Amino acid sequence: MSGIYIHIPFCKQACHYCDFHFSTSMNKKEEMVLALAKEIKMRKSEFENDTIETIYFGGGTPSVLTSAEINFLIDTVYENYKVVKNPEITLEANPDDLSMDRILELSKSKINRLSIGIQSFFEDDLKMMNRAHNSVEAQKCLEEATKYFDNISLDLIYGVPSMSNEKWKQNIEKALSFGVPHISSYALTIEPKTAMSKMIQTGRMEAPKDEVAQEHFMILVETLEANGFIHYELSNFGKENYFSKNNSAYWLGKKYMGIGPSAHSYDGISRSWNVANNPLYLKAIQDDKLPNEIETLSEADRYNEYIMTGLRTIWGVSLDRIESEFGQSYFDYLMKQAQKFLNDDLVFIEDNILKPTKKGKFLTDGIASDLFILN
Repeated sequence: MSGIYIHIPFCKQACHYCDFHFSTSMNKKEEMVLALAKEIKMRKSEFENDTIETIYFGGGTPSVLTSAEINFLIDTVYENYKVVKNPEITLEANPDDLSMDRILELSKSKINRLSIGIQSFFEDDLKMMNRAHNSVEAQKCLEEATKYFDNISLDLIYGVPSMSNEKWKQNIEKALSFGVPHISSYALTIEPKTAMSKMIQTGRMEAPKDEVAQEHFMILVETLEANGFIHYELSNFGKENYFSKNNSAYWLGKKYMGIGPSAHSYDGISRSWNVANNPLYLKAIQDDKLPNEIETLSEADRYNEYIMTGLRTIWGVSLDRIESEFGQSYFDYLMKQAQKFLNDDLVFIEDNILKPTKKGKFLTDGIASDLFILN
């Protein structure tokens, strides 16, 4: 089983924290949709022996596309690939795009999962982040979307400066009140060259504090698990049978194809990524060329990726797999590096699988980096 990710590189406005690839100019939107469809066709030989299980519209803001444009791209996938009977087809959407009429339109399409970028239910947070929606739109879109879609995920950001624990709890409780079966939640991180980075440098905003983010993370885990959510990946919580199939495929090392500017692909042996530039992407596709770079993964690369993804998930890192796939030297190295984290109760071994403890979960990425082998 494989997945197709389609990157829609447009946004109405730039969020202050975002460093993803997008443009706020919609001038080339129709041209881009045609180019995405062409790339889908050009690359069908890569998956001729595979069946597509998931289609994911990410971005950017995919909900800036019309329903006709979304349907056109889904139809292009169906025309060129084998697709399972009931694939998971996700659309990332912003609340300001999800009017009552639009939700109804989408419910009649092949889209069967919405991932809604709420981020916060508080007006001051949304303004600070420069989100395109307000708190009223955030609540209204969820009230409507839950009438037509069973499979909904929403995003929340924690670790926001000046956000008290109480305010963060209110955000989580508000999210739970809509009965959604999946929540993705991320710590606010300050990326270089973003508006938020400049705001901190000029003293207009205080920098996020790790200790605040860690407190918020523990509140998040405790509250969601108490409400029947499974913490199946560091930033993702789902009810039974509502894990993201698309994202789970990434973490489990399945093949996926990334369509569009800046999109990444993985075939089990190599990674490739398209140019993160809309004009260059459009020109290449018009000239019947794939605008990508390819990197063949070394054994150490594959080991490091498995450590990183395994530790972030409930599936952990199989020590049997390390030994059988990478050999005794990798196994010995991992056990030696892991010993200090075992001693500090940050990881544990159960059924020959290495996993982070509750205390170690927030520190997962740092732990993983200490277990990496340098090329």
